[in-house]
Amino acid sequence: MLTEKENQEIREHLEKAQNPLFYFDNDEDGLCSYLLLRRFLGRGNGVPVKTSPLDMSYFRRVEEFLPDYVFILDQPTVSREFFEALHERNIPIVWIDHHEIDKDSLPDYVYHYNPIYNESGTNEPVADLCYRLVNRLEDLWLLIVGCVADKYMPEEYSEFLKKYPDLGIDSVSPFDILYNSEIGKIARMIGTGLKDRTSLVMRMIRFLIGVKTPYEVLEEKMDNHTMHKHFSKIDERLQKYLQNAREGFDGGDVLFFTYQGATSMSADIANRLSHEFPDKVIVVGYFNGARVNLSIRGKSIREKVLKVLENFPLSTGGGHVNAVGAQIDYDQLESFEEMLREELKKDL
Repeated sequence: MLTEKENQEIREHLEKAQNPLFYFDNDEDGLCSYLLLRRFLGRGNGVPVKTSPLDMSYFRRVEEFLPDYVFILDQPTVSREFFEALHERNIPIVWIDHHEIDKDSLPDYVYHYNPIYNESGTNEPVADLCYRLVNRLEDLWLLIVGCVADKYMPEEYSEFLKKYPDLGIDSVSPFDILYNSEIGKIARMIGTGLKDRTSLVMRMIRFLIGVKTPYEVLEEKMDNHTMHKHFSKIDERLQKYLQNAREGFDGGDVLFFTYQGATSMSADIANRLSHEFPDKVIVVGYFNGARVNLSIRGKSIREKVLKVLENFPLSTGGGHVNAVGAQIDYDQLESFEEMLREELKKDL
């Protein structure tokens, strides 16, 4: 966790910010982190970041909103050019994150907060960090949504069950809650909503900024009809992909599944399969052109994946110890699979 001194510093930054701009990762943890701070502060604009790194392609939002502060939430990589462009405009930068980075390359003008580099050495989701900043009981459900979708069980879950007994289940497994409870359904709805057209994503975010309780999200009405409709459509497609992955699995140590289509949902597929096959390495590849986006899950898988990626020029990869995202050329996919399987055999 962050120290109380760090929490106080971040609160002071928030209080100073009269027109903040929040960049957040395009997943449930990132969005809930933004919602927690935005609902607490009552001002500011948010931009979901769909690519990595956060780079100059997103700088037009600075020119559009003219912020006096920039907050970066749950974003694993940020380009040096992006930092420098903000610094040239004298815009303070506050980066709250839980991914490992090269701290030596971080500009000294960036206020960086990450529990990995504290004495605790933890990497709880950014939604957890932000909830401790604002400590608003009415937003407890946002903490749960952001955390269980990031495969993390926050200590406040028992408190959530007392407040919303009909929305949770008696479990200590985050993914069990994600896939088998009403609060998990909200998390999956929000995650699916982030994959919609930009205008509809922003409509969903405006709706979530204003809701009073999680029940308003579950109840379909005019304000969230599009969100519910999109969830039903995407979830139906997701279930088909999951069934194809299950049927194509040969029972080995690695479940390798690829698909293509208009919507990328590889992280959702990989997370669900890792829940169903916890002892397997899960590799899900999405391609819609010459590049393949990979979502990989497995115990201590990151170093193995990064080692294999060294063999492929122009490949990228990173993430958490047990959950990795990567990108390679489509014609490299077969070789990547072979090399990864060989790398995994070294532990046998």
